[in-house]
Amino acid sequence: MIVDAAVYREGTRQPCTDLSDEIDRLRDVPDGFVWIGLKDPTDAEFDLVKSELRLHPLAVEDAVNGNQRAKLEIYDESLFVVLKPLLYDDATSLVETGEVMLFVGDHFVVTVRRGEAGPLTDVRRRLEARSGELAHGPAAVLHAVMNAVVDGYTAIDAEIGRDLEEMEESVFAGEVEAEAAAQRPGGSGRREARPGEDARRIYLLKREVLEVRRAVLPLIDPAQKLAERHMPHVPEDSRPFFRDVADHLLRVADHVESYDRLLGDILSAHLTRVSVQQNADMRTISAWVAIAAVPTMIAGVYGMNFDNMPELGWRYGYFMALGLMAGACALMFRAFKKSGWL
Repeated sequence: MIVDAAVYREGTRQPCTDLSDEIDRLRDVPDGFVWIGLKDPTDAEFDLVKSELRLHPLAVEDAVNGNQRAKLEIYDESLFVVLKPLLYDDATSLVETGEVMLFVGDHFVVTVRRGEAGPLTDVRRRLEARSGELAHGPAAVLHAVMNAVVDGYTAIDAEIGRDLEEMEESVFAGEVEAEAAAQRPGGSGRREARPGEDARRIYLLKREVLEVRRAVLPLIDPAQKLAERHMPHVPEDSRPFFRDVADHLLRVADHVESYDRLLGDILSAHLTRVSVQQNADMRTISAWVAIAAVPTMIAGVYGMNFDNMPELGWRYGYFMALGLMAGACALMFRAFKKSGWL
């Protein structure tokens, strides 16, 4: 549906009563542009905008269907830009991905928003408060929307960085606590948290980093094109502003790549530590099984009840068997303790 539509002349908002009349007037007197905002449009809702602005059918199909990668495409009379804004949920530390598409022409901008993660309302309000920027035409809207999306990336980058620091401290601090507990008298050397819980948290954070990565990396090439190359409907004097957006985007991309590598290292270290702990547990279990096997073997020998076993008729044979079991178990316990298996 169309959530907002207005005509801007010299940076000042004017009501858009009839879209067809306003488009014809702008073609005859090109002193402004029309900005149409849509949210989750259907084919029928897009028909009027498509016919009046002569939008390319392939771009319209992408806008109606959604679920596109971040990209920049040049058609006959317009630019088609796809952005992937992100929304960070503080309560769950999850990242939600939205979609914003822009059609940019000589005298029009059409913004299409899908999902709840989108900064368009705030962007329009801020631009209308700064008429000097809006006076630069549709390119100013494109820059403002891209800048707002990349600012969102920067904020999420900082949040993920803090989550990663907490994750790293939680995983490796638990190992230090386990070692300290093992050195205390009677310490078991085990953490209170389950190793599987740490692995689940690492995987969840890695998935969020991947979500950010999918939004950020494809946008680098469109941002650099706008900053460095000639693009229709984008004046040359606006390139420095797009260059600033590209710089911020590259910084976030570098951080996301480093987060992904660091999470991989943390996960590998965590799994290695879990494997070492499991091996230590298996050694302990094996040692106790070996100790228990000795009295079992002795009891089995003397439980056969053969007639020619001399100890069966000896007055102290029972006590000798018990002593042999206890002595063998004590020697094996001492040997396993000395070797670190117990």
